[in-house]
Order: sequence, then C-alpha cells, then structure tokens
Amino acid sequence: MSILFLYAKIDLEGDIMCGRFTITVDLEDLREYLSESFDIHDMSSDILVPRYNVAPGQMVVAVIHDGKKNRVGLIKWGFIPSFAKDETMSFSMINAKSETLFEKPAYKDAVIHKRCVILADGFYEWMKDKDKKQPVRILMKDEKIFPMAGLWSTYERKDGTKLHTATILTTEANALISSIHDRMPVILSDESKTKWLNPSIKEKTEIEKLMKPYPEDFMTYYPVSNLVNNAKNENLKCIEKISIKQENTLF
Repeated sequence: MSILFLYAKIDLEGDIMCGRFTITVDLEDLREYLSESFDIHDMSSDILVPRYNVAPGQMVVAVIHDGKKNRVGLIKWGFIPSFAKDETMSFSMINAKSETLFEKPAYKDAVIHKRCVILADGFYEWMKDKDKKQPVRILMKDEKIFPMAGLWSTYERKDGTKLHTATILTTEANALISSIHDRMPVILSDESKTKWLNPSIKEKTEIEKLMKPYPEDFMTYYPVSNLVNNAKNENLKCIEKISIKQENTLF
C-alpha cells in the first residue's frame, strides 16, 4: 500500500501536525527565492510547482548543505532511518517532536549531521467546531515562502537502490495556532535557517535554540474547502478562502 493511497483514504483531521501543506509559487518565484535565501542557482527539472495539497509519501522540495554549499532537490516525505528493516516506518514518521530528537535513536544522529529545510507557503490544519472539523490554511501574512526545519536520511533497499526521506519537525504552538492545534511546524527565520543548515553547528544547546515557535504576529489563517481532506485533490480550489455562514461558527 502506498503512503499516498493511505492518506487519501483515512481521516487526517487534527491527528497529525503537520500533515498537509502547500507551495503555490511558480518556478520563477521559486528560483528567485532559492537564489536570494540560499545562494542556490541551479534547480532540478524534476521540481514541479505550484502544489496545492502536498501529502505524506509525496516528494517535497528540500534544501540541504552538502558540506560545501546548499543544494535543492526532491525528497520523499516520511522519514526512514538507515537501520530500518523495511520502508513501512515512514507511515508514522512524517513529523518529529523537536523536544525529544536527541533521545530518539531514529533522529539523534540526523539532528546533528542531516538537517534540512523543507519549503512551503502554507500548511493545513483542522479546527474543531462543535461536532465537525473545519480545515484551515495557515500561512504568513505576506503569503511568501517559509522554510520548515526537517531531518533527512538515506535508506538502502535490499536491491542496493537508495531512498532519501525526510521528516518535518514540530514544536509547541504559538498563541495564534494554539486555538487550532497544540503543535506547529518548526518554521525558521532568515537567521535560524542559515544556522540550521550549517554543518559545523553540532552542539545540542545551539540546535535547540533554533527549534522555537514562530512569532504569531507574522502569521494568519483562513477556512478552506473540505477538498483538502483527500490527497487526490490537487488544484487551486484547495487554497481558496470559503465563507462560513452557519451560526455559532468559529469564524
């Protein structure tokens, strides 16, 4: 069973943070962002944007530092430790709790040696409203791309082929997001994203300083259609703001 199929079938609402996100810029805007933010001037032709409903098991746009320079490419969302017996672990490893990274065998090496940045311009969460759950899209007020902290790993299959995978780190929610969920992705500032990718930074205390809730003053959210509940839905309608007219609504 593919991870994509699994997440197209089950109810994601509120169970995972972060379980879906967007990167809705076009290729030219992405190139400009990579050049200005990471000094990256070459981008693989495999990268396709915009994306309106990125789901676990799919390929995500990630930046790593190879020891000499920053590089961008596609990596599979769903972390598989190098010591895993098979690929099924990725089903439950799309997110990693930042507070316990140094304690977990799957992550304690990666947090020192294999940090990455996963690019997005919004993520989805499901807000409880009485007996239903309303999907919302959370983004920056300026609607620009933001870097989420991640870890990556290389898993070697029995046939010798290699699979590169990643997880998105989470932290406690800021004041804005806490009304929706108690966790949020670790979103990096301009300064912290540079440090996050710096391979010379290996001290636990220095790394932990980077994994803090992003300031709520720069963020916002709005309700979207239930189309995002199904990973097969991948179009502009997923991010369209909808009007909630029912009485006693949260909006």
